[in-house]
Amino acid sequence: MKIINIFFLTLILPLALFVAGGAYALNKNISLVELPAEKLDPSLIAIEAETQNIIEKATKIKGSVELEEQKYQEQKEILAGLADKSYDQTKLSNEVYEKMIIDRLGKPIDGYHSNRVDIKVFSLKGLGYRGYMAKVKLYDSKAFKVALGKDKLGESETTSAAVKRCDAIFGVNGGGFYQSTLNGQNCNVPISNTVIDSKLINGFSPSYKNLFFAGVDSSGELIGGEFYKKDELMKLKPVAGVSFVPSLIKNRKPLPIPKQWANQKQPRTIIGEYGNDDLLFIVVDGRQADWSSGVTLEQLQIKLIDFGVIEAYNLDGGGSSTFVSKGRVLNKPSDGKERPVTTNILIMP
Repeated sequence: MKIINIFFLTLILPLALFVAGGAYALNKNISLVELPAEKLDPSLIAIEAETQNIIEKATKIKGSVELEEQKYQEQKEILAGLADKSYDQTKLSNEVYEKMIIDRLGKPIDGYHSNRVDIKVFSLKGLGYRGYMAKVKLYDSKAFKVALGKDKLGESETTSAAVKRCDAIFGVNGGGFYQSTLNGQNCNVPISNTVIDSKLINGFSPSYKNLFFAGVDSSGELIGGEFYKKDELMKLKPVAGVSFVPSLIKNRKPLPIPKQWANQKQPRTIIGEYGNDDLLFIVVDGRQADWSSGVTLEQLQIKLIDFGVIEAYNLDGGGSSTFVSKGRVLNKPSDGKERPVTTNILIMP
C-alpha cells in the first residue's frame, strides 16, 4: 500500500502543478481516481482532495495573474494616451506662444528655415525711430556663432563682411571694444569677456561698471548677467557670447538704467529672449533726423516688455549698429556706411 501511495504522490502532484501552468488537458470535473470510494485507501482519497485543492488554488492564481496582466496593459494604454495628449498640448502651447509672438511683432517681411534654425525678419517703427528685428529659433545651439574680426584677436571687420566670410544667413554687430596695443601695434580689442566655440578669448575679466556677458549655452538658451569669477561664468557652459552694458530686462522686469546711459536717443543693437527660448535681435537706426533719430534704452525696455521678452541686453550701438539678412544690410548705419567691429553675432544656416 505504501508503494501505491508513493506512486500516486509522484504522479498526481506533478500533474496538479502542470495543470496550474495552464497545460492540463483533462476535464477537472472528473475524479482523478474513478474506482469506488469504498475500495480506495483513505490516504489516497485525502491525496486526491488535496490535489484538487491545489488545482483550484493554482487556477485562481493563474486567473489573478492574467487579470493583473490585463490591468497592466490597460494602464500602459492609458499612460500612452496621456503622453500623446501631453505632447499634443505642448505642441499646441508652442504654437500658441509662437502666434502670440508674431501677433506682437507684426507681419514678417522675410524669413529663413532649415533643420538648424528658423528666422523671421520684421520691420520696426516707433515714434521718431525705425529699425529691424529678427526672431530666431535655434534647433542647434552651434548655429549661434560669435566671430572675431577676420577671425583674429585685434582685427576688425564689418558685419556684412563677417556674414559673407563665414557663410552666415544673418548677423548683427556684437559686443563693445576699445583701443589697445597688441604685439606692439595699435588695435581694437573686445571689451571684457568674449566666448567663441565654448572658450574664453583673451582671458577672463570680472564685471565692473555694469558690464555683462550675454550669449547662449549648449541648449541654445540665452544666458547673461554680471560675473565676478571665471567659474561663475563657465559653469553655465556658454557656447558663444559677448560683453557690453547695460542689462535691460531680467525675469520680465526692467532693470535700472545707469545714469550715464539714461534718456539718450542713440542707434541701438539689442539681444533678447522669449519664454520659449526664441531669441530676438533688434537694431534701431539713429542720428538721422530724416529717417530715424534713435531710441532711448527706457523706450526700448517698454517696447521689449510689450513684445513679451523676458530677458534682454544692450549690445554695442551707435555707428556699430548693423543688421544683415541674407547678405544684405537692411538698416542705415549712422556713419553712412558700416563700421568695422571686433565681434559680430552670426546665425548659421
